[in-house]
Amino acid sequence: MAVALYARVSTARQAEKDLSIPDQLRQMQDWAKAHGMSIAKEYVEPGASATDDRRPVFQQMIADAMLQPSPFEAVLVHSQSRFFRDSLEFGLYERKLLKAGVKLISITQPMADDTGGEMIRKIYSFFDEYQSKENGKHTLRAMKENARRGFFNGSRAPFGYRIFETDLPGSRGKHKKRLEVDPVEALVISRIYGLYLDGEKGLPLGMKAIASRLNKEGVTLRGARWRNQKIGQVLSDPLYMGQGSFNRYDSRLKRPKPESEWIWFEAPAIITPEQFERVRAQRTESRPSPKTRSKASPLLLAGLLKCGHCGAGMTLATGKGGRYRYYRCTTKSGKGVDLCPSVAIPVDKLDQLVLDALAGQVLTVERLKAIVTTLKERERENAEKTDEKQAALRRELADIETGQARLYDAVEKGLIPMDGTLAERAQKLKGRREALLIEISTNRTRQALPLDKITPRRIEVFGRALKNRLLDGKNGLGKAYLRLMVDEIRIEGKTARIRGSEEGLIRTALWSETGEPVPRSIPLWRPLGDGRRILITN
Repeated sequence: MAVALYARVSTARQAEKDLSIPDQLRQMQDWAKAHGMSIAKEYVEPGASATDDRRPVFQQMIADAMLQPSPFEAVLVHSQSRFFRDSLEFGLYERKLLKAGVKLISITQPMADDTGGEMIRKIYSFFDEYQSKENGKHTLRAMKENARRGFFNGSRAPFGYRIFETDLPGSRGKHKKRLEVDPVEALVISRIYGLYLDGEKGLPLGMKAIASRLNKEGVTLRGARWRNQKIGQVLSDPLYMGQGSFNRYDSRLKRPKPESEWIWFEAPAIITPEQFERVRAQRTESRPSPKTRSKASPLLLAGLLKCGHCGAGMTLATGKGGRYRYYRCTTKSGKGVDLCPSVAIPVDKLDQLVLDALAGQVLTVERLKAIVTTLKERERENAEKTDEKQAALRRELADIETGQARLYDAVEKGLIPMDGTLAERAQKLKGRREALLIEISTNRTRQALPLDKITPRRIEVFGRALKNRLLDGKNGLGKAYLRLMVDEIRIEGKTARIRGSEEGLIRTALWSETGEPVPRSIPLWRPLGDGRRILITN
């Protein structure tokens, strides 16, 4: 009888370090020889779980067995658990082999080839599945506790970090691991946050632009090219502000786990919580809601209008067979006319009111000069705060370096032993020192708005050009420019309150002078300051 041998271990690490596969093969080879069988082929699966059929070598073996004629009459395994640890899948694939005239034989679990043997095989498969789930449950419990205590469970550190082994004993004769900042990669992480928040010359970059910039400069993701999806992951991972997480994703079901099951642990920070929150707020504002996405609407103010009575959006409503167009509260339109006292406003009338008011009240030379003066003062105050923060960071850095020197001096003199606890303390000091150096460097290189470039002549030219573009309904740029400056228009009776950003307005001036087209996505120009004070009355 010609047979195939199938050997498997669960992980690639086991395949590299374990003797299980050679031992499985040796025992199956001896068994086949003792029973007068010839070995047609050996299938070795290094690093694959038996709880599912996502195993390329296993699938190849099944495909070979389906050939007519089949190159072998039986598949030998060391035990049924090597074939499957799922009772349902075990039964399906065993039946598939039997239909092709191929038997499954476990050399360590002899069974009769009758109905009694079939029952024993099912019992074994149920027990293998139960044992697999129990092992998984206990392993996960241990890993969750490991994470709660601040240790790292993975084998590969996230970008920006590296793994160091503590002196504390772990499982299988190894030591527990923690994360520490990788000084080189951490600079890349800090730069990504800096480019997204502050950009270059005061103009922030989007994720795609950041990825392109890094790739162009030859900065790699551990040898791979940066993609905007990976930039997005970096910008959304709280690990970089010191809050690592474990058990967030169910790899078997391929979906996130409930947040209540997540395990949080402290890690050395690369950025500040303030930076992370600024990024999160900026990304939230830049992500258009499906219900208010304005690109698909021809209306000038689509996505910007809010009802001052109930807070709902305002969308298009028509009358007289479409001859008349109005902005109307969605609460009143969709839920009932009695639920909101607001009134519908003619589209053309409100559009012209907003454009005229912006052109006449905001885009005047005097108003723009006042905005620039206010922003310059704010930048000066921010610079003073940055200097104060830099000084505080340098003082903390000096304290840590002094503490490190005293610690090493005491160890050298034999005053204290270099045990596991002390080594962990030294590692924490080292990680904090590296994080401080990165933060000091990031603050030093952060660029403010280049307000010195906003000359009186430039203000005058920009104000006149933007007025023309806003008021010219034919060129299609009015809507794009409007969204660069305005965040929300709230209708309160006969009053339209426009909420916008002074910084956004000045960024528009800087952008327009480059000669490049106005960007279609608004995220880069969302407000960063508190300059929101425009009131337009009818």
